[in-house]
Amino acid sequence: MADAAEFQEALQGTTAAPACRWARHVVILLTGVLLCAGLVQLPTAPAAHADSPGSRAVDVAVDSVAPVAPKQDDTLTVSGTVTNNGKSTVSGAHVGLRVGPQINTRSDIDDVGDRSAFAPGTDGAEVGGNHSQKIDALAPGISRDFKLTVPVKDLQLSKDGVYQLGVTLSGQTADQPYERVLGIRRTLLPWQPSTAEGKKTQLTFLWPLVSATHLTARTEHDQQQTPIFPNDDLAAELAPGGRLQQLVALGKGLPITWVIDPDLLATVEAMTKSYTVSGPGGQTTRGRGQAVAKQWLSQLQDAVAGHQVVALPFGDPDIASLAHQGKDVSGTLSHLQSATELASTTVDTILGVKPRTDFAWPVDGAVDSSIVDVATSAGAHNVIARSDSLREPGSSPYAPTAARQIGGGNTAIVADARLSTAFQDEMVRGDDSSLAVQRFLAQSLMVNKQAPENERSIVVAPQRMPTASQAQAMAEALRGLSDGRWTQPLDLGDAARVQPDPSASQQVPGTGSYPDSLRAQELPTKAFEAIQETQGTLDSFKVILTSQDRVVTPFGSAIMREMSTSWRGNPRGAAEFRDAVQSYLHQLTRQVHLIKKSDATLSGRSATIPVTVQNELLQGVRGLRLVLTSSQPNRLKIDAWQPVEVAGGRSQSVKFETRANANGPVQVTARLYSDDGQPYGEPMTFTVHVTSITPMVLLVIAGGVLLLVLAGLRIYLQRKRAAAREAAGGGGEAEDGGDSGEDGGAGDGDPGQPGDPAAESGTRNGGPSGSGEKVER
Repeated sequence: MADAAEFQEALQGTTAAPACRWARHVVILLTGVLLCAGLVQLPTAPAAHADSPGSRAVDVAVDSVAPVAPKQDDTLTVSGTVTNNGKSTVSGAHVGLRVGPQINTRSDIDDVGDRSAFAPGTDGAEVGGNHSQKIDALAPGISRDFKLTVPVKDLQLSKDGVYQLGVTLSGQTADQPYERVLGIRRTLLPWQPSTAEGKKTQLTFLWPLVSATHLTARTEHDQQQTPIFPNDDLAAELAPGGRLQQLVALGKGLPITWVIDPDLLATVEAMTKSYTVSGPGGQTTRGRGQAVAKQWLSQLQDAVAGHQVVALPFGDPDIASLAHQGKDVSGTLSHLQSATELASTTVDTILGVKPRTDFAWPVDGAVDSSIVDVATSAGAHNVIARSDSLREPGSSPYAPTAARQIGGGNTAIVADARLSTAFQDEMVRGDDSSLAVQRFLAQSLMVNKQAPENERSIVVAPQRMPTASQAQAMAEALRGLSDGRWTQPLDLGDAARVQPDPSASQQVPGTGSYPDSLRAQELPTKAFEAIQETQGTLDSFKVILTSQDRVVTPFGSAIMREMSTSWRGNPRGAAEFRDAVQSYLHQLTRQVHLIKKSDATLSGRSATIPVTVQNELLQGVRGLRLVLTSSQPNRLKIDAWQPVEVAGGRSQSVKFETRANANGPVQVTARLYSDDGQPYGEPMTFTVHVTSITPMVLLVIAGGVLLLVLAGLRIYLQRKRAAAREAAGGGGEAEDGGDSGEDGGAGDGDPGQPGDPAAESGTRNGGPSGSGEKVER
């Protein structure tokens, strides 16, 4: 005060010396500077309000708000936990509610729930009336539960709308011994105590029943074609508490439109019978999911009764990948048509419900002109898009009716992006789940408040495969709308027929607008080329089968599964699946084959060559031709092809007539062909050694035979004459004995003399046999 008086005197021109006045001025000026810089602090009272850095020392989690959309006479219950994340023990603490300002835009709703510090100007005063709860001393790292109950009338809510609701923990610590807010968690409270005076929003909620691919084309080698599953993971999803079991149990009774992949139904139906599961080393074990599969199908049949069912094409093919990567691969788009046709039959057969098959659902509702063209080519004249893809002009916050006419008699059903993505985050913690529910309800009320005089149709298309916790949050949100204060349910088919808003965007984006993040997850072109290679192999194989359905059905379904959206984010799994299908198909085709033949020897001018065809399949094959081709037709000529028809598990020997024109080895190729002239299987080659007998050789052999006959006749005559002489000479034998001995000696010394029987026999021994034919394998 003295400094101020002196300063005032100086201004008034007092008689103080100029030097003193200057000194006082300097002191006053320095004091002001120090005060502004914070180096000199004047005593102040402890802050009873927020300490912004310290207001995040305690983590507050709101696990439940009930009722989620209260009425005037309700009692609001808010429960959760508080956790001390600081380094000091919190004492003298309590949890209380604070009602913040009313929220006026949808974008402001997005920001509520972040973990920012307490702001006394916007978070509001704590609700009085003894509605807080005391918390015992909270040591670092310790959590405690809380539960607050407040009559809604004590919240003093004014007009209808969406309010911010804060839950705070206030207390003190040893280093700052005064009460302040140490933690806050904000959520949302939609407030409309009675039915809206305007028109309600028609809300269509899609409830997806889609799973990853669980079945290949492999079956056991038996008459029943027992399916072989790569694993038994699906049984866990169907069991109580599993993801698919929860989706069916939660969806029952909700105002939803079921969106089902028929492949899931077919796979579960296969599990209701005997099935096996692949194990290490190619071994299989018996599947154990029959009971849960039967129970799940029974529950699903009961849940969908009276509801609209939309069937996706069989296997849920990735339409965007087809449009961007596969449509230029010949024959690829035909699979989409087949998948659409199979969808209706599958759902009708298993569930007893006639489904809608005229809806296409690209991944995340992201569309462009090429995706629309591919989707509608298979008969889906309704394309489910999303508002962050088919945007409104000028980024208008207004949410128009979902249906849009996009030309060619086609309709885009544009789902609301904020509502559709409300449950995509992790919902494992009750805090996250509760906030998602409140945010969804707040957004739906805000949409209605945009133009309550206009009746609009809003569609919600959530993620394709929600987790069990996400499904629970979705169900809780829909139950919060069940009293119909500002919404009323509408089937997807009816939503597609609603008159569009005149100002709503009808312009489908160009191909360049498709998100790069989604394009990076697409099946590559080489995947569709591999799919077509498998299809070509199947087409060549089925024409020879007597029971084509045993092969066409499992492999046709597997080819559709190769295009599934479930492969997004799993390129390795997709490639392994394609390779496994192709490998198994090749394995089956090789079970009809030629038995390896060893080299053959052919003697004679004509002979028969047998070739054996083996069929190791359980069914018969027909429509095959076996062709033998000689590498040297001038040496060995083979008759025309022979038809082949072999029963299952049998072999057939096919004989070919041949004619030899010259000696020597000839390479022969045997190969099977289908009736349309296409090669089947691998060729087999073997060598035929031709030893054909010419006329000159036959003449030589005939001459040799004649000489032998003549020699034998001469010996016979000589012996006959000798015997006659002995009989006529009688006693003369003694006189002639010496001569005979000499003759005998001479005979021994000259074995080559004529008339010697031993010599004649020795020179003719081992003559050739007669002509004939012989084939050795």
